[in-house]
Amino acid sequence: MAGAVVPGAMFLLQLSTQGGGGAPRSFVDLVLTSDPVTKAVLILLAVLSLLSWAIMFAKWRTFSAAEASGTNFVREFERARGMDDAMLLAQRSKPSPFTSVFSRAVQFLNDTKPALGATTDRTARLSGSQVEALRLVLDSQTGREREELSRFIPWLATVGSVSPLIGLFGTVLGVIEAFEGIATKGSGNIGAVAPGIATALIATAAALAVAIPAAFAYNVFAARLNRFDNELEGFGSELIALMVREGRI
Repeated sequence: MAGAVVPGAMFLLQLSTQGGGGAPRSFVDLVLTSDPVTKAVLILLAVLSLLSWAIMFAKWRTFSAAEASGTNFVREFERARGMDDAMLLAQRSKPSPFTSVFSRAVQFLNDTKPALGATTDRTARLSGSQVEALRLVLDSQTGREREELSRFIPWLATVGSVSPLIGLFGTVLGVIEAFEGIATKGSGNIGAVAPGIATALIATAAALAVAIPAAFAYNVFAARLNRFDNELEGFGSELIALMVREGRI
């Protein structure tokens, strides 16, 4: 067992302390002494990382604000006794996807003349076809709000899927450099192959460091988006139920 461990330890020791052939000794040296294409790969990965983290922070703030204001509005809306109370509530509430859906419903009611006339028992109310049109309007507004919330989220999936391929490209270049070192020095010793292998491993590690957070964040935001979409659809149903209780439908 000892005989198997010692050669591996000696290999790592030589890889980290090699200095005879001008091999770099630190991470910065490896990056600075790498070929221009590998540097371009690392710079591209750095740009993708900054882009993905900027999207993550921006969407986290957007979702947090929308959920906080939306939760307060829905909680108060459930206690509203009629559309008039709900409209006053929407006017004093912070803007959110829920208030946008409600405002679209109010606009539809103002632009639509009830098909069923008033009677001695009930006021004028919407017909079945008008209620179906209202439902379509609410679904359309819900889709718009979902589209607004989902802006830039697909970029996280793109970064998560493309970064490993870019890192693989840098890895291949590092392996090619290692073989070129062997050909140039006419030897396969550690001094010839260490720089190229180290550069290849740096490109791989950088790609994983970019891809893993982006893929994780995409799954988190996609789940939050689906939950928010379901809540908006449920709010539309509650809005129609309020109109039924008030006699508008």
